[in-house]
Amino acid sequence: MVMRANLIAGLDIGTTKTCAVIAELVGEGRRRPDLKILGVGQARTSGIRREVVTHIEETTETIQSALKEAELMAGVSVDRVWAGISGDHIQARSSLGVVAVGGEETTRADLRRVHEVAQAVALPPDREFLHAIPQEYVVDHQSGIKDPVGMSGVRLEADVYLVTCSTAVATNIRKAVSRAGYRVQALVLAPLATARAVLSEDEKEVGVAMVEIGAATTQIAAYYEGKIRHIGILGLGGDTVTSDLVKGLSTPFAEAQRAKEQHAVACAQLVDPQETVELPGPSPGQKRHVARELIAHIVEQRLDELFGMVHQELEREGLLDRLGAGLVLTGGTAALHGIVELASQVFASPVRIGVPAEGLSGLADSVHRPRFSTVTGLCLHGGDRFHETGEGVSTISSAAASRIGAWIREFF
Repeated sequence: MVMRANLIAGLDIGTTKTCAVIAELVGEGRRRPDLKILGVGQARTSGIRREVVTHIEETTETIQSALKEAELMAGVSVDRVWAGISGDHIQARSSLGVVAVGGEETTRADLRRVHEVAQAVALPPDREFLHAIPQEYVVDHQSGIKDPVGMSGVRLEADVYLVTCSTAVATNIRKAVSRAGYRVQALVLAPLATARAVLSEDEKEVGVAMVEIGAATTQIAAYYEGKIRHIGILGLGGDTVTSDLVKGLSTPFAEAQRAKEQHAVACAQLVDPQETVELPGPSPGQKRHVARELIAHIVEQRLDELFGMVHQELEREGLLDRLGAGLVLTGGTAALHGIVELASQVFASPVRIGVPAEGLSGLADSVHRPRFSTVTGLCLHGGDRFHETGEGVSTISSAAASRIGAWIREFF
């Protein structure tokens, strides 16, 4: 088998599904390298509750299953992954750093120093840094500067967006990945990875909010003037909709989930009032007919509440009037028919479904769905970091190398 270099692997450990993607970095030398999708893997998640590891061994098995499936499809193996992290333990804030310029013009060393000052924030022992994202620079009170290197001045300021997470949550993710036989190259905040996959630079410039509706949570990433302005995580997701169907239809959770996937519509006015669907009855082998409009009303009511919460959060942050590009919906629940129409009514703004597409080749059709937005974004993020630093890729590729690595891990 021909050895491949520059392999990027993303791992999205969700509450109900874990997704893995393996890609090859292509088009080096561009501002943003492209990815050739080689393999995709999925596994039903065990050992995770509301984005947090609750059972190490079950989570380890889930990770192994998803990554092995991706490796089998790709015909290659990897030794490290870019893993997503999310949950209500995430915190974000802006921090300002100020330094004196060392010479006649700003240098990379000055840039490093101002970043260090901005990140010199006391953290409790149970928290750690995830990201320090430069928002803008100010040179001698001249603001709006994206890259100050080479500019003349005596004072350099940096506005940096700091994201922190629970050390315990991060450690358990790393531990589960390690026990599965891989290494975490870096943990990446899931909403940032998702935004990387589904938002364009033009949208970020004019203002856009990415809303990812997962199983347990809904994640928001709002941009304006090309900068991340707000990250929010709400405690409602697709499973809440399913739970409402359990009560409204008097059916088990698995059947309610199936009814949501096959028959649900997010906007009831799109359903023919006369249409019915067949669902399992109270006894084995029995069937019953339920108005599809009833299912739609249940789903619409919960999603309307969810969008109302998103609306309130964006309004509280002063961002509603700055979303020139409107909203981009993604995540598994975004695949529901009629969800764009419902969101458009709530926000009175442009709304579209976000799927990974730009900068992808190979088996790109395999990830051209909302539920693969985060894991694809993790690969794209890894490609960006490799382009900047030269770190974070795998060069192991053959199935034989994979088996040898597994043998070594087992005995040592």
